[in-house]
Amino acid sequence: MTLKQRAPRNQTLACSQAEVDRLSAGICHVDNHVDVRDISGKIISGDTFEVLGKLPKGFVDLLILDPPYNLSKNYNGHLFKEKEKTEYRQWFQRVVEALLPTLKPTATVYVCADWKTSVLIAPILETYFHVRNRIAWEREKGRGAKSNWKNNTEDIWFCTVSDDYYFDVDSVKLKRRVMAPYRVDGKPKDWDEEDNGNYRLTCPSNIWTDITIPFWSMPENTDHPTQKPEKLIAKLVLASSRQGDFVFDPFLGSGTTAVVASKLDRAFCGIELNKEYCCWALKRLEMAFSDSIIQGYTGGVFWERNSLNSQTTSKETLSL
Repeated sequence: MTLKQRAPRNQTLACSQAEVDRLSAGICHVDNHVDVRDISGKIISGDTFEVLGKLPKGFVDLLILDPPYNLSKNYNGHLFKEKEKTEYRQWFQRVVEALLPTLKPTATVYVCADWKTSVLIAPILETYFHVRNRIAWEREKGRGAKSNWKNNTEDIWFCTVSDDYYFDVDSVKLKRRVMAPYRVDGKPKDWDEEDNGNYRLTCPSNIWTDITIPFWSMPENTDHPTQKPEKLIAKLVLASSRQGDFVFDPFLGSGTTAVVASKLDRAFCGIELNKEYCCWALKRLEMAFSDSIIQGYTGGVFWERNSLNSQTTSKETLSL
């Protein structure tokens, strides 16, 4: 395996052949039915459909479901081809039905999609879950289009198994700079004066414009074609799970869900078909033991993009 030649400041994560050989020993393989203790903190290598039938029942508090969208995409040699609409619906329904036994009655499910895929999966989600909301987040790297509007948002469907679910709005409030602060009797109203400006904690909406897509100068960046930002997943984990809860991602990719869950003291498990992606995830987990920073999240709050300025170290500022 030959690593790509990159510029000196490029921090994109990759694994050498020696690292793949070493990290491969830490990949979990599920050949028979297992207990939750056997998979906690593990990256499972295998086909999601084959693995799910061997997992324990009712162990998941929070499911992060980021399946291949209905697009043709090359995942490091594993090709996912765009399907006819009916075929994709059937495939996605199989995914949901295979996952249902793993969920607690109080579980929350977040499902990632682009707008075309959302149209296909929405009726299925309505059938199996309580759909609470649809989050649209700005993916600012969207490509331009000459005969259409530029696509630079993706969806996250917020679903629950029942009406009994956990949601902590205080943990995901956004810290915004106040441009025209309002005072009562000379004192700030609903905002705070700080050394470098005036700020307010605001309740999060279902439109997220504060997310930065991982890029070459960020240590979390990999060559995975559809990698989700740690900040994005952190919002889902903090809002819909407690410390110690079990977070599960059956299409783990480069490991973002596992890494964020580890940094935020949740139990976790993920399934990934590609061996090299499993190794990337394990390498990122090793790095998380010594560096628990999540870009854009510091001091227990989420910050607007590019708003921390002098309040962060240079390392944190680079990742905002």
